[in-house]
Amino acid sequence: MSEIRDTVILGSGCAGLTAAIYTARAGLKPLVLEGHEPGGQLSITTLVENFPGWPEGIQGPDLIENMKKQAARFGAEFQLAHLSRVDLNAHPIKLHTAAGEILTRTLIVASGASARWLGLPSEQALIGHGVSSCATCDGAFFRGHEIAVVGGGDSAMEEALFLTRFASKVTLLHRRDAFRASKIMLERAMAHPNIELRPNTVVVEVLGVEEKDVKGLKLKNVKTGMEDELPVKGLFLGIGHEPNAKMFEGQMDLDEDGYIKTTGNVLTTFGGKAIPGVFACGDVQDRRYRQAITAAGSGCMAALEAEKYLEERGH
Repeated sequence: MSEIRDTVILGSGCAGLTAAIYTARAGLKPLVLEGHEPGGQLSITTLVENFPGWPEGIQGPDLIENMKKQAARFGAEFQLAHLSRVDLNAHPIKLHTAAGEILTRTLIVASGASARWLGLPSEQALIGHGVSSCATCDGAFFRGHEIAVVGGGDSAMEEALFLTRFASKVTLLHRRDAFRASKIMLERAMAHPNIELRPNTVVVEVLGVEEKDVKGLKLKNVKTGMEDELPVKGLFLGIGHEPNAKMFEGQMDLDEDGYIKTTGNVLTTFGGKAIPGVFACGDVQDRRYRQAITAAGSGCMAALEAEKYLEERGH
């Protein structure tokens, strides 16, 4: 018979590690399944300047490592495992990994959301060195510089408008001739003097790989086939995020884009009814803020709810 855990945490980003710190301090001996992207999006982030307590900023991987050490100090366990299947109807909850079955009384889902990328080798090589998927996180690094944003929806418009607070010029690139953004967001972007819209344009290459610093973009007009270079210091992706919640389809309420629906901040539901012992936190259920500090806060809430749930049932 497999050991029954009090709590298992799925994901090791800010939300999961904060939940691990709180549940470990409560004596629940949490098991953290680190997933296919240990550390989450902060593990591929360079300088983090907006996390409280670090006046000079801290490197994303260092922040994650500090949180992991803190959780381990109180007894949290870590396992490099990818969840292949889950049975939320079972009591205890059944988790299936390549290493075997795990039974747990509570599950905290902190599996995050993955940014959508263009998939260019040069883009991937420069993530954190001028290529970003978060304007709120990294916009201030480009004060006074020209930058580009890729995307055609409201997310791209919001990123472009926000970035005008810092950048001297924002070029908005979209592969189609029509933007799919709402009328009001498109009008705001078009009316801004520091935003230039370039439809029918795709990024062929991000320049500056050897220097480890974005030097510009090689662009292609999809209608004419003509290529040119755009001298920018940064490239922001505004093509959305993909919540890592597909494994819960049919067992948990998800919204139209696949984010986990929650009530009371972190309580999960199925068919509108609460799922006993299952909580969600961080970017997998937060499509609005997606910040390290908000993920950490919701991780704390999920941990406190899990502790309360177990206590009420005599565990």
